[in-house]
Order: sequence, then C-alpha cells, then structure tokens
Amino acid sequence: MTTVEERDAGIALPGEAAFDAATRVFNLAGPARPAAAVTARGVDQIRAAIRHAASEGLTVRVHTTGHGSVAGRPMGDAVLIRTELEGGVDIDARRRVARVPAGTLWGAVVEAAAAHGLAARHGSAATVGVVGYLLRGGLSFYGRRFGLASNGVRAIELVTADGELRRVDASCDPELFWALRGGGGGLGVVTAVEIDLFPAFRVVTGAAFWPVAHAGRLMRVWREWTLDAPWEVTTSLRVMNLPPVPGVPPVLASGTVLCVDGAVLGATEEDVPTARRHADSLLGPLRSVAEPLLDTWELTTPSAVLRAHMDPPEPVAFLGDHMLLSEIGEEGAAEFLRAVGQGSGSPLVIAGLRQLGGAYSAPDPAGGALGRLDARYSYSGSGVPVDPDVARSILDHCARVRAALAPWDTGRTAPTFVEHFEQPQRHLDPEQVEAVDRVRARVDPSGLFRGDIAPNTSAAY
Repeated sequence: MTTVEERDAGIALPGEAAFDAATRVFNLAGPARPAAAVTARGVDQIRAAIRHAASEGLTVRVHTTGHGSVAGRPMGDAVLIRTELEGGVDIDARRRVARVPAGTLWGAVVEAAAAHGLAARHGSAATVGVVGYLLRGGLSFYGRRFGLASNGVRAIELVTADGELRRVDASCDPELFWALRGGGGGLGVVTAVEIDLFPAFRVVTGAAFWPVAHAGRLMRVWREWTLDAPWEVTTSLRVMNLPPVPGVPPVLASGTVLCVDGAVLGATEEDVPTARRHADSLLGPLRSVAEPLLDTWELTTPSAVLRAHMDPPEPVAFLGDHMLLSEIGEEGAAEFLRAVGQGSGSPLVIAGLRQLGGAYSAPDPAGGALGRLDARYSYSGSGVPVDPDVARSILDHCARVRAALAPWDTGRTAPTFVEHFEQPQRHLDPEQVEAVDRVRARVDPSGLFRGDIAPNTSAAY
C-alpha cells in the first residue's frame, strides 16, 4: 500500500511507468536499478523523498541524464532522485551570470546565453546535464582559456540530509561550496547553480578527418603544436572506428580515421583575426600532410561547438577507460598509435587525447576541491558492447592501452571522464579527502548520501 510519504514525494517502484521514467540513463551499459525512484520537479518533492528514504532505511542517489551511470556505485538500497526542476535558464547579461535549475541540459544554457552574445564553460554535448558535469569538474573546449568549469560556479543551491534548502557561495558556507565543486559527491541534492558567462562573438570550431594511414605524421604535427599552443585554443585528437549508422557520414564509416577537433574563441569582433590565426597555426600544417576526407572547421557561432565533437544525440551503450597523462613525447605518441591505430585490432569506437595545460593547470585561488588538472592530456577510449563477447574484447583492449600508456599515467583522473566504477581513479590528495569528509560529517552525519560518493574521495566509504 502506498504511504502518505510516497504519495507526497511521487515515489515510484519497479514495474511502474514513473519508475522507468526516473531511472532512464544515457549510457545503456549502466542501467539504474534502485529500490525506488522519483522525478523531482520541486524542492518540496526532494524533501519528501529524502524523508521517505530515511524512514525506510534507504540511501539517496541523484542523477539527471545518466551519462555517467556505469561509473556509479550499485544502488539497490537507494531511492534515486532524478532532478528535473521547473523554471528555465535565467540570464543576467549585465553581471554575466546564468542561474540554471537542476535537470537543465547544456543545450538550453548555450542557446539562452548566445542570445546575449555570451557563452559558458560547457562540455561537448548538448544532452549532458549541467549540474552533474559541474560538480565533477567539467572539461570544456574553452577550458585552456578559463580552466575547469566547476571553477566558474558562483553559487549552488541544494537540499541537505536534514531537508534544509541552502544557498552556498564564497561567503556563505564557503567550506561546503568548496567541497561541492569536485569533492566527490555525497553532500546533498543540488537544485540550482549560478555560473559565470563570458563574451563569445564567434568561434573557429569543427573537426577534420583523415585516413588512419596518415596518423603518424598527423600525430607528430598535433603533438608538437600542443607544446606551446595558445591558451585560447583547446583541441583533441581521436582515432575513430565509426559504424555505418544514421548521422555518420559514409566517408567516415568506411574505415579507421584520425580526427582533430576543437574550438578557438573569438570573444569580440576585434579578436576574430587572432582566432583565425591561432586555428590556422594548427590546421595549416595538418592539411599539408594530406587532404582531409571531411573538414568542418569554420568561423561560426558559439553554439556550433556543441556539434564539433560528434557526440551521440541519443542514448547508447558504451564501455571504456580513462586516465590523465603527462607529456607523452614521441615515444608515447607512437605507443598510443600502436595501441589504438592501424593494425592494433582495437574494438574501440573512439580513442583519443584531449589537450590540457593552459588554464586547466593553473591554480585558481577561488577554485573548488578539484581546482586544476596537473596533466598534459586526458586519454579516453570507449566501445559499444553489442554482445558479451564484444564487451569482454573492449575491456581487454582497454587494459592493453592502459599498459601501453603506463609510463605517462599520472595516476589521476578527471571525474567527468571516468568510464567505470571499478577503474583506477583518483583526483584528490589525502588532505583534500579529509577536508571534504569533515564537510560531509557536518551536513550528512548519518551518511544518507554515501552511495553518491566517488571512489577515493572519502576515507569512510
């Protein structure tokens, strides 16, 4: 029989349509299987769900899109809250600030900000939830210019385990504000964030693709360019084995290709010539190696950055691995291509290196628990597990790549890129873990949110 608490919270149980709606995930390889679930559209509903979990001896888990569902702990003992809070994106153009309700996707923020000639430190996909991305650091194609996206958060509104709605920032509970930004989770249910915006008149963005036969020369050009690249530019280099599915140009699905994509910000009209020169300093030498199969790089509007990386628009199953690397040099570049390039037998659909450095590596005095990434590249590789045999092949090959890149592995990870709960991962120092644990003990003494804590970010779990 449904209790009053369940009715007020909108709690749904397995087998109910509302349960299915609340537990939807983008990564179909990591289905969410909680004891109960709710799609929360207001603060009172979140409070009721928290009370229900406490009364039933359950924990509380939180998600919006489920992009990182494989990286989460099992949730069989939890009430899952899917945040879809009402109210749209509110832009204060004068202050260059956006207030974003939890559940909002990046596509909506980019569209709202663009109407005012502004942009945010968003990720590469329109379908990613704003809050989860920000709480885990957030790597943007504007990151080498501005740093981790979480450092651009001005304020956070959340409901803690006691049901209190709090608004925290640099002057109001700065310890909790610090811990929320990259501390590993387990602190409450975020209901809204306020984030910095910046002027964005135009961007040079897109992707260029070549047959993998040219990968060695292209890799050399790209890697050498990254050594002293301007901070206004953030790029990635990826080896891709794209399937012949709708949305993939046929020329890219006929064999392994190497892709270089990214973005160069032109904040004002006066900055556009410089942005063009920065882009040409990389694209010119790359194009001289060989003519691309497809080249979409162009001067365009900031919203086009969301299309450059070709992230899938619909839910899909994927498994993979991730690590942060030091400068790989010629030897590391060769090992990378041997592991995922031509003749490697790689089952990975995508395996690539994202350029870090610049503001990513610079300390931010106002930053959160994860305030910087002390690495040169972020490696990620993933494949689509169409059946158990392919899934095993993907995981086996991920282990091969990890072994090949071990000499350059920093031992650190970027939380938004962690592909699996059991993969090696760490992004905080022991002193930071201890400091975040003190905040958790204050705002959640009974450990109601302990299931949302990422590995190696708490001494207790």
